[in-house]
Amino acid sequence: MRLMKTLLACALLAATGSAALAQTMKAADVHPAGYPTVVAVENMGKKLDAATQGRIKFQMLPGSVLGGEKEMIEQTQVGAIQILRTSLGPVGPVVPEVNVFNMPFVFRSIAHMRAVIDGPIGQELLDKLSASPARMVGLAWMDGGSRSLYTKKPVRKPDDLKGQKIRMMGNPLFVDTMNAMGGNGISMGFGEVFTALQTGVIDGAENNPPSLFTTNHFKTGAKFYTQTNHLIIPEILVMSKVAYDKLSAADQAAVKKAAREAQLEQRTLWDAAVADYSTKLKAEGVEFIEIDSKPFFDATAPVRAKYGAAYADLIKRIEAVR
Repeated sequence: MRLMKTLLACALLAATGSAALAQTMKAADVHPAGYPTVVAVENMGKKLDAATQGRIKFQMLPGSVLGGEKEMIEQTQVGAIQILRTSLGPVGPVVPEVNVFNMPFVFRSIAHMRAVIDGPIGQELLDKLSASPARMVGLAWMDGGSRSLYTKKPVRKPDDLKGQKIRMMGNPLFVDTMNAMGGNGISMGFGEVFTALQTGVIDGAENNPPSLFTTNHFKTGAKFYTQTNHLIIPEILVMSKVAYDKLSAADQAAVKKAAREAQLEQRTLWDAAVADYSTKLKAEGVEFIEIDSKPFFDATAPVRAKYGAAYADLIKRIEAVR
């Protein structure tokens, strides 16, 4: 009898210890359910659940339910959010080198961008974030798409943008980029773009095909999609250092392995989404215009010189990646 009680007590103690080690991590994203980044992180959580025998599980919270990216970064820094997919804008203040990815035509193509983030440069920047005072661990990169112009008049060369007001993200670098490309860059919140296009406050904007379709911006008359690919900006997947430091070395390795797999899976999901939405846009009468991007590349050289001066060596290394 005494032996049975001892065995039962040990079993209860083991179960309690196991429960204490198990944790459900909040994973957050501003993108909606079903979006490639959200699906990839959800699948990452399933893999970790299996790999750690249930010690690590994800609770996915998409669609900005925990706030905008700035607010979610703050929550990640204190450990209230454990896993976060975010754009690079809010990360720039703590790891200035990531700003180099925001410059026009710093990548020759999507394939070039992927080669950079998959290689030593991508890992170095993740490590810089992990070693910074930001209290976040850089886990992986995600595709954020290639941004091109959508306008009410066809654009094939910089001169065609003359006099056109084009919405850009709220960053002087992006506004300067559009001005250099020949247009009139207008800083404006994303939520204001539809009405601004509809009322003629702006003549166009720039983004990727999934965003053009899901926002219905093409229904405002902006039915010319000029494939300038002037901005190819990766996004980043991070983990709260508070949460990361509580993991065993084995579980930390499992998280990094699953994150790397999520990076590659999201890429496949993203390519499928771009193809799907491009087909849908063409069915709605949007004309995709292929151009020689060199005139736009040449026109934006002063922007790269101005904003990239501090990262000249890094830019050379990026250019050298094949």
